[in-house]
Amino acid sequence: MQDVPKLRSELLAEIETAADLGALDSARVAALGKKGRITELLKSLGTLAPEERKARGAALNTLRDEVAAALEARKSALAEAAIDSRLQDERIDVTLPSRPERTGRIHPISETIEECIQIFGEMGFTIAEGPDIEDDWHNFTALNIPPDHPARQEHDTFYLPGEREGGRMVLRTHTSPVQIRAMQARKPPLRIIVPGRTFRCDDDATHSPMFHQVEGLVVDRTTHMGHLKGCLIEFCRTFFGIDDLPVRFRPSYFPFTEPSAEVDIGCSREGGGLKIGHGKDWLEILGCGMVNPKVLENCGIDPAVFQGFAFGLGVERISMLKYGIPDLRTFYESDLRWLRYYGFPALHVPSLVGGLEP
Repeated sequence: MQDVPKLRSELLAEIETAADLGALDSARVAALGKKGRITELLKSLGTLAPEERKARGAALNTLRDEVAAALEARKSALAEAAIDSRLQDERIDVTLPSRPERTGRIHPISETIEECIQIFGEMGFTIAEGPDIEDDWHNFTALNIPPDHPARQEHDTFYLPGEREGGRMVLRTHTSPVQIRAMQARKPPLRIIVPGRTFRCDDDATHSPMFHQVEGLVVDRTTHMGHLKGCLIEFCRTFFGIDDLPVRFRPSYFPFTEPSAEVDIGCSREGGGLKIGHGKDWLEILGCGMVNPKVLENCGIDPAVFQGFAFGLGVERISMLKYGIPDLRTFYESDLRWLRYYGFPALHVPSLVGGLEP
């Protein structure tokens, strides 16, 4: 009958020298399979005397456990080596020049956000960001949105399980909660823009359940409606590249601003098309207003000392208008043909000096 220490050395050597998972499995079958060497020896224990059977059975069981542990350790080592080899084979040298036949394209949403950042950045605005998941207070209450407001209804807002400080959690319906967080965290003066994703229960050719906004906020001691109008008129004319673009402000209502206004730009719809610029028609493009004193109070800012203005615009909407994209839903269909047509060169960086378009 085979010597157990010698068998141990042979089996562990086979396992250690297994070059791949296939060879390792062969070693496992040879040792522990139905006709494996250890299995055959365990079957033969019945032919031994009781004392010898007890001692040899204990030795074989210990050997079986050692072999099983060695197999598992070698399997882990081979799997890790396979991953390392694959990573090495698939490594990409990012310092190499781009391949002309595989040139990537910047998505219109990313391009439009960057254009907005460049324009408002020249006006002294800095970027602020916040979480996509918000509590009821930051998303609604702090913004002076009453409990019975339609925006709080289930048909308009994505509510999530769980609560925070007695309020429900939501996917933010606008980027305005970031304005609240900024006013709580910093002392005036403030001048920020907030680009980011927002979520509402809506889906058609001009609406999406997930979309993007760029909001702006200015708070200081002397800001007034004239500053708001000058800022937005300059933005509209710069973004659309029309120096004398007609812009008008219509009275409106938002809970978080007072007074509030809708901003329209001139356009023409002659011949069934839409052309931005001088014409007989107007097109609503964004909302704005002076920050409601109650919002300032909610953030710990004295409205008797400070005042400010805020505005918000839809990134997809202005991108569709500027670049002639007819259906908002195509932004998210991941169609490479669409991206090649409407996308932008990968190395193009919009700026007021180099231009906002490639």
